[in-house]
Amino acid sequence: MSPQAAAATVAGPGALRFSGTLEAVRSRSIPAPRMSGSYAPMTITMLAKPGTRAKAGDLVLEFDPQDQLRAASDKRAELVDLDSQIERKRADQAAANEKDRTALVAAQNDIERAKLAVSTNDLIARVAAEKNSLTLQQNVAKLEQLQATAALKREAADADMKILEIRRERTARALRYAEENSTKMQVRAPFAGLVVVKTMYKQGSQGQVEILEGDSVRPGMAIIDLVDTSAMQVRARVNQADAEIVKAGMPATVRLDGFPDLSFKGRVEQVTPLATPGVGDTVRMFVALVSIEGSHPQLLPDLTASVEVTPAPKGKQ
Repeated sequence: MSPQAAAATVAGPGALRFSGTLEAVRSRSIPAPRMSGSYAPMTITMLAKPGTRAKAGDLVLEFDPQDQLRAASDKRAELVDLDSQIERKRADQAAANEKDRTALVAAQNDIERAKLAVSTNDLIARVAAEKNSLTLQQNVAKLEQLQATAALKREAADADMKILEIRRERTARALRYAEENSTKMQVRAPFAGLVVVKTMYKQGSQGQVEILEGDSVRPGMAIIDLVDTSAMQVRARVNQADAEIVKAGMPATVRLDGFPDLSFKGRVEQVTPLATPGVGDTVRMFVALVSIEGSHPQLLPDLTASVEVTPAPKGKQ
C-alpha cells in the first residue's frame, strides 16, 4: 500500500490516524547576505555546526571580509584622486576664465580706441580714414571671435567638470556599498533555535552535499535553517472522506514513527480548505496542521509522525 493510500487508517474504536511530518511553527532561512553593487561569491570562514542550538544573537555565520575591505580601500584612494582632479580642474578653469576676461577687456579697449580714431576721419586723409575704419572692423570681429571662443571653452570645461563629478559620485557610491558590505559579513541568530545546515552542489561531487566552512557561495543563497523547536507541529495529509470529520479544535495524540514509546498531546489547528491530488483521479487530499503541547529533544523537523484524533459522536458534534 502506498504512503498516500495509508494517509488515514483506523486507530481504534471511532478514531482516525493520519501520517505526517514534523515541522517548526517558527523557522527562518538564513542566507548569505546580499551585497550592494556586487554579485561576487563569498567565502565562509565560520559556520555553526549542524545540530547545535544557538541563542538569540549568537554568531552563526561569517564570511571573509577581505574583498570588501580591499574594495573600500581602492575606492577611498580613487575618491581622493578624483577630489584632487576636480580641484585642479577648478583652478585651471578659473585661470583660463581670468585670461579670457583679460583678453576680452583688451579687445573692448581696442574697439574704443578704434572708434575714437574713426571719429577723426573727416579731418584726415582718405587713406588714413579707410585704415581707421578697417581697424575698427577688425577689432569688432576679434572681440566677437574671443567671446565665441571663450563660450566654447567654458562649455568644454563645464563638460569635463561634469564628467569628473559623475565619476566622483559613482566612486563615492561604490565606497558606501563596500563599507556597508563589510558590515554584513557576520550573521547572528535572530532567535534561539536549532541550526540546520543546508546543502549545495559542488564541482566533482555527486548530488547535493552539506555546506562547509571554506565554501564559496553566492549572495542570497540559503546557508542555514534556524528552527525554533520549542513549538512544533505536524503537517498531516487527510483524505477527502475524513476531512469533513476532522475539525479545528479537536484534541489529538501525536506519536513519532522512530520513537514509538513517545506520545504527545496535540490539537488540530487547521484543515486547509483546498485539496490536492491524492491516489487516482477521484481521491483528493487535504492538509491538517496539528500543534504539539510542550517540547522534547526528539521533536525535530522532518521526522515522520502519526496523528490520532477521535471525533465526537454524531449527536455531540
